[in-house]
Amino acid sequence: MKKSNQVATSPLISYETLLAQFKQLLRSNNLKFTKQRETILHALYNYSGHFTPEELYRMIKNEQPDLNTGIATIYRTLSLLENAGLVTSISFGTQGKKYELGVKAHHDHIICTNCGKILEFYDEAIEKRQEKIAKEFGFKMEDHSMKIFGICPECQKKKRT
Repeated sequence: MKKSNQVATSPLISYETLLAQFKQLLRSNNLKFTKQRETILHALYNYSGHFTPEELYRMIKNEQPDLNTGIATIYRTLSLLENAGLVTSISFGTQGKKYELGVKAHHDHIICTNCGKILEFYDEAIEKRQEKIAKEFGFKMEDHSMKIFGICPECQKKKRT
C-alpha cells in the first residue's frame, strides 16, 4: 500500500452541529444531557482514531479526573451513538469493539490482528471496482465497509527477533 493512500479523516460536520444532533438524540430517547455524555462526545470528535470503551474511559479520567464518568455511562453512550449512526465500530470478537466517530469522510480500514492497530485508507481504484461489481450483480450500492486484516510492520519485526 502506498503511504499516499493513508488518510487523516476529520469530521465532516462541526462540533456544534454534532452536539445539536446528540441533544436531539438524547431527548428522543428520554435521556438527560449531562456533562459526562458531552465529554464522551467531545473526546470522540477531537481525537482521531479508534478507541475501546476502556481506552476512552482512561483518556477522560486522565484529562478530567474530577468528572465522575463511569465506564457504564461510556458503554451506554457509545451504544446510543452507534445505533444513531454517529459512531461506528469494528468488532474484534471476544476482545470487544473499537469505536470511531461516524461522521467522517468515507474510508476503509487495515487492521493488525496481532496488536490491534487500525489504519484508515482510501483508494479510488478499489472504490470504482466495488461500484462496478455491485452493478454487475444488479445491485444499487448504498454503502460498503472494507476491512483488511493482517500483521503490521512493527509486529512482523517483533516476530523475526
